[in-house]
Amino acid sequence: MKLCVLVPGLVPGLVLVLALVLTVCVARSPYQAVLQHSRIRGRQQGPNVCAMQQIKGTDKKYFTNCKQWYHRKVCGKPTVITYECCPGYEKIPGEKGCPAALPLVNIYNTLGVVGASTTQMYSERAKLREEVEGPGSFTFFAPSNEAWAALPMEILDALVSNVNIELLNALHYHMVNRRLTSEELRHGSSFASMYQDLHVHIHHYSNGVVTVNCARLIKPDQHATNGIVHVVDRVITAISNDVNTLIDVDDDLETLRTAIAAAGLTPMLESEGQYTIFAPTNEAFEKIPQETLNRILGDPVALRDLLNYHILKQMQCAESVVSGTPMETLQGSVLEVGCDGDQMTLNGKAIITKKDQLGTNGVIHYINELLIPDSAKTLLELAEGSPVTTATKLFVEAGLSPHLMGSEALTMLAPQNDAFKGSLTMSPDMRRLMTNHMLKETLSSKSLYHGQELETLGGLKLRVFVYRNNLCIENACIAAHDKTGRYAAMFTVDKVLTPPMGTIMDVLKADDRFSVLVGAIQTAGMTELLNQQRALTFFAPTNDAFNTLPRAELNKLLRNQQELSVMLRLHLGEGMLVSGGVGSHTRVKPLQGEKLELGVRNYTVYVNKVPVADADLMATNGVVHAVGSIIRPLPLKVDREQADGPAAPLRSDSSSRVLESRSFRNDDLFQKVVRSRSSRTMSQ
Repeated sequence: MKLCVLVPGLVPGLVLVLALVLTVCVARSPYQAVLQHSRIRGRQQGPNVCAMQQIKGTDKKYFTNCKQWYHRKVCGKPTVITYECCPGYEKIPGEKGCPAALPLVNIYNTLGVVGASTTQMYSERAKLREEVEGPGSFTFFAPSNEAWAALPMEILDALVSNVNIELLNALHYHMVNRRLTSEELRHGSSFASMYQDLHVHIHHYSNGVVTVNCARLIKPDQHATNGIVHVVDRVITAISNDVNTLIDVDDDLETLRTAIAAAGLTPMLESEGQYTIFAPTNEAFEKIPQETLNRILGDPVALRDLLNYHILKQMQCAESVVSGTPMETLQGSVLEVGCDGDQMTLNGKAIITKKDQLGTNGVIHYINELLIPDSAKTLLELAEGSPVTTATKLFVEAGLSPHLMGSEALTMLAPQNDAFKGSLTMSPDMRRLMTNHMLKETLSSKSLYHGQELETLGGLKLRVFVYRNNLCIENACIAAHDKTGRYAAMFTVDKVLTPPMGTIMDVLKADDRFSVLVGAIQTAGMTELLNQQRALTFFAPTNDAFNTLPRAELNKLLRNQQELSVMLRLHLGEGMLVSGGVGSHTRVKPLQGEKLELGVRNYTVYVNKVPVADADLMATNGVVHAVGSIIRPLPLKVDREQADGPAAPLRSDSSSRVLESRSFRNDDLFQKVVRSRSSRTMSQ
């Protein structure tokens, strides 16, 4: 147990905060932490009052944790705060709160005062009263009145008709022949019941919920002279089979049973453990296209991944779930296990048809949809589940389906839908472009490094650029987490790839917008520089940019080799910086001058306050960004916060193989930063 000391003389307003801190320090279990939180929240109502969250329109109540207190929701449904006596206390007429400890009486009489009067009645009918009134020390997991009322009538009739032995056996299964407080009901423990020593199984959860055989303890720790009563929210039944046996005997799980045997998982499901199995029914398997199902069933690796994706590493009863929580599967991925009212959900979908089928080594929840993890999918299946439908259609039209559905080691660069502009028709050039969006090996973005070259199916070499705010392959930057399939991987990128097609000089000569610039470069004697194999970023003035100059000034400039060289070198930055690598205060060192300062405003890149008209014209020795005005040096001023810059020029040595941790831009926050920076710049 942790201990905390409160220092006297502190500000009175901090009392509640310190009390909550103390709660965390001294709590011995998640349940105790939640209980103490409820006591603190109920303190203003008087001593020993607990704040409870009650789901509107139901009788379901929960001791309140911090998240529930502020969100006022359980399983997505609104709650109201109610106040009642904490366990072990009662009200006294005319006094505030619950100042009196409940008088200790035997278990039989305790049942009558804690909301388990139906259990008390059945105890008498089953001739159990004498036992729970007499000597001994027992723990009684007593079903609430509502729990008995929720039993199907045929089951209840079978239990209570003619006061038969079944009712006594059922009640004895709810009892343990020793006193066990909630603290002693440790997570994962089991205790021999008083019915043929069959065990009851206990689980504690981080949100404070405690279950016995998946029934939630709704009023724990009700002490009696001869034991203790824990009121539970359902009638529990004896279990003697492991989860594999439960699957074996259910005809609705016949396909699952066959798949488990084929994957060699039977020994695991027969062993000791605490598993949660989301068991796909025969109907769930039938919903999958036969071709896909046959492929997975015939592939031992994919089949094992598929089945392990339906199994959690820990036992998760339905009553323990009060909000969505990611939980790791045996396959290694996570499932979002949540709830919507009374329905348990997976990844936000209410596909669970039967809950809490308990075995000795786990629990089974039936689902009517098959969950296919990425690791069992082809490239085409990965793409179909992502926002890249336009790219997927073009890959298929380009005749790349055999690669998308095959077993090659590939990585697909899939542009987001909004990366495509205008009408799209399949042509030889488009087919070649889509082929160059397929890389010849299975990659992880975490293993990419600056300067790395990647070969495409079309035979081109693409370069990797690592920036502080982005990771890019040529002009296309990674916009989402990787998806790794059975054989291949998919990177979602923000732009359609523009592979390099010649040197910077070749790019300029091939574009009529730069005819004046090409002549200026030749006059300045810089043609060789722009054909060299190096890494440059050229903010290239268009013809319109030159034409904004007064005619006399332009003519003078174009005839002066030295002035042209100085001006053009200010437009040339060291290193390669694509538009996706520009942050809010990016600096580039030009070949002439102190610096170029870049930023982004309204999705447009600016360099020294000049907007880039057309970005990311990729060359083998750099990148060209077209600008519509001649760039001037910025006036001298105090340097602001050091900003992102382009990575150093490409190197082939191993020291360049360092991948900085990257983060993807939060556009809303990013735009706020950009607007803030812009307003500061304009005011200076």
